[in-house]
Amino acid sequence: MGKKVHIDGVRAFVRGTPVFRARDVEALVGDRGYALLMLHNMVAGGEVRRLTRGWYTRLDDPVLSVFAFAPAYLGLQAALSMRGGWEQETNVVVVTSGKAAPGTREVLGGRVVVHRIAPRYFFGFDHVPQGEFDVPVSDVEKTAIDLVYYGESPGRDVLRAAVRGADMGVLEGYLRRYPPAFVSKFRSAAGLG
Repeated sequence: MGKKVHIDGVRAFVRGTPVFRARDVEALVGDRGYALLMLHNMVAGGEVRRLTRGWYTRLDDPVLSVFAFAPAYLGLQAALSMRGGWEQETNVVVVTSGKAAPGTREVLGGRVVVHRIAPRYFFGFDHVPQGEFDVPVSDVEKTAIDLVYYGESPGRDVLRAAVRGADMGVLEGYLRRYPPAFVSKFRSAAGLG
């Protein structure tokens, strides 16, 4: 009887959250081995999917991987796309100040590109609705800066359009956090003189 209560409790938990960790299930059932076996069986049965090591979801959206790399936000071309400034299909791009290895990975059938950023540059994002949940996405100002910072501008016109849509006071405030050499590089790339 006890194991039935556990699986029902875990299923209720899974229905109520977009992303969860294996240790969350362990806390619910009180046994690591049983939690891992339960997750294995739930993955095999198609009830949940593995996002990354130790992270799971009931949904089928690689955008959710941003939670597995926390602290993180969706940035660069993915942010432009989510905010309506880029109409081409793009990979999920996660910017994290955590210890994740940078690079590209397959997550839920999609490509996820992970970039690391120094904690002092980890700012400038808010939460944007994505289906039934909200995800952290860089704002227009930080997206423009990150495009230059990572050398991934999708084109001078796109970068300049992003800057035109930016709040210049916010953008200038953000730029004060960067070294003068980068600020000069950004201003040149963005057509700000």
